[in-house]
Amino acid sequence: MADDRSTSASINVAFGTVAAGRMLIAHAVDGVFGNAEVRATGDLSLHPFAHCLHYGSTCFEGLKAHRDSDGVVRIFRIDRHVARMRRTADLVQLPVPPAELLEEMILAAVEQNLAEVPDAPGALYLRPMLLGTDPNIGAAASPSTSALLAVVASPVGDYFAGGVRPLTLLVETEVPRTTPQFGEAKAGANYLMALGITRRARAEHGCDQVLFAPGGQVQETGAANFLLFDEDRVVTRALDSTFLHGVTRDSVLTLARDRGMRVEERDISVEELLAWSGEAALAGTAAVLSGVGTLVRDGVRHTVGDGSVGPVTLALREGLTAIQRGEAEDVHGWTRPVGL
Repeated sequence: MADDRSTSASINVAFGTVAAGRMLIAHAVDGVFGNAEVRATGDLSLHPFAHCLHYGSTCFEGLKAHRDSDGVVRIFRIDRHVARMRRTADLVQLPVPPAELLEEMILAAVEQNLAEVPDAPGALYLRPMLLGTDPNIGAAASPSTSALLAVVASPVGDYFAGGVRPLTLLVETEVPRTTPQFGEAKAGANYLMALGITRRARAEHGCDQVLFAPGGQVQETGAANFLLFDEDRVVTRALDSTFLHGVTRDSVLTLARDRGMRVEERDISVEELLAWSGEAALAGTAAVLSGVGTLVRDGVRHTVGDGSVGPVTLALREGLTAIQRGEAEDVHGWTRPVGL
């Protein structure tokens, strides 16, 4: 890339706190989306009666673009993220953006902010979001037929402070992460429901995240999917409507199969979890693949493996990031160069 790349896009700040300079905006009226426009990243205008402000008609996505050593920027698995956002929009009763429009806006957000894509290990995090905008505070039982679709971007580094390190999780068996019928929706309310218990886990036990296991069956954390590894296997909960169908999860399972590992998608009890002698990790766009070193259950701390980020986790993480950065062959066609 050109030598005039922005130096303001520092990745040594909290994840998601630096805004890239340009964003994309499109509006839907009576369920039909108009053309997108490029704007300087800034405030959005909403009527105080807007449906999203009162009835939670919002959803979003999260994906990344990565710069390789030659300066080429590649966006990772855009098709899967577009499909998931359209699924979420339908679940939360919002106008569903056409796949072509959403993809074009995401690609344009990268192109408009190419100079702000950090070098590895940083990335440009992309946040498409959809807000119901009908100005009607009497519409609790009616969906919003107008909507604001925006794609914003942020140059980021590691999601968890301290970089690649073993995480500590609180195991919660009483409270679910979210309402089961909307668990697969990437909607803000799902994350809000996990916020209070996660704050308490940090304050009381020094935990990074909460692993939700309602009824004693392992599900996911508040911000990522959960996986168990040993030398031969990956074990993770089978997909259902109660939790997010992660793109990173799917990518890691595919890479594990490529390595000859057996993938078991099934129920995992808390008892099996605490007796597991291998590795554990969180998978997500922000988290990438982050190893778990400690589980806290009923105030008792249980060490996972030897308490460090294990070799299988590290190998799969490196395999994933090598594809994202163009350092390994992309045999699955997951990446797309932008701005060439």
